[in-house]
Amino acid sequence: MSDISPRIDHVVINVADQLDASVAQYQRLGFVLTPRGHHSLGSSNHLAIFGNDYLELLGYEAHNAQGAARQWGSLLGLNGLVFKTTDSDGLFTELSHRGVELDGDAPQAFFRPIELPDGSTRDVRFRTVRLHPAAIPNGRIFFCHHLDPDLVWRSEWQSHPNSTQSIRQVIVKARDPQASIALLEKTFGPADVAAIDGGQRLSAGFASIDFLTPQAVRARLGDATETSPNGHDRKVALVLQTRSLDQARQALQAGGIAFREQAGELVVPASEAFGVALVFTE
Repeated sequence: MSDISPRIDHVVINVADQLDASVAQYQRLGFVLTPRGHHSLGSSNHLAIFGNDYLELLGYEAHNAQGAARQWGSLLGLNGLVFKTTDSDGLFTELSHRGVELDGDAPQAFFRPIELPDGSTRDVRFRTVRLHPAAIPNGRIFFCHHLDPDLVWRSEWQSHPNSTQSIRQVIVKARDPQASIALLEKTFGPADVAAIDGGQRLSAGFASIDFLTPQAVRARLGDATETSPNGHDRKVALVLQTRSLDQARQALQAGGIAFREQAGELVVPASEAFGVALVFTE
């Protein structure tokens, strides 16, 4: 039986055709970003690598616009939520038996070349198991099987001026949190799902995915988040664990980033981070 306990692998921020601008902005936010990668599927990316997870700026270059844009749509912001697996074939089989509707008839395999410190190049290979996008408004949810994790989690990319160490929380704005979390409850089972003030929570190790009502999101983050143009659920915020809130503050100030401090956290509005509010906590 495949292990399908919820563990965040990475999150995807869709930047569409604004890769250059997003890199400059996320560097101002205090992140070290990997060199641009190019997937065999046509998309391009930059990563902010943390201890056991990472943040992905995903977009496309002009010559790949038609195909790559179709995969993720035009809505900028926190678009993808990705969980870990080390057995993509077993996972695909088990989720199919559970009645979870999947995209495709097998895990999807793809790669991107990466340059190593010695100047040589290798392909970083992935296999993904994707929940069917028709069930997920405004985004994607899938599992990622890293076949070459040592080429992704490299120490020279893991020390950030803002001292981010991990993804602590993903916040989803949902009109009906209980209905919205049902897909993940079916995927992982009910043991990791619980009611919280203002919504529902999927516990994912040291992290969580919180489905909150619009009122609860506003109580938590004020006007820092953006609203979905079609009124559907939207992933609106990331809470990032930092080693030092002072370092995060200094990095944001050095980058000229607008933020506010509340309840021992630093809140960066979505307008400063390509459609997703960022919350730094110690």
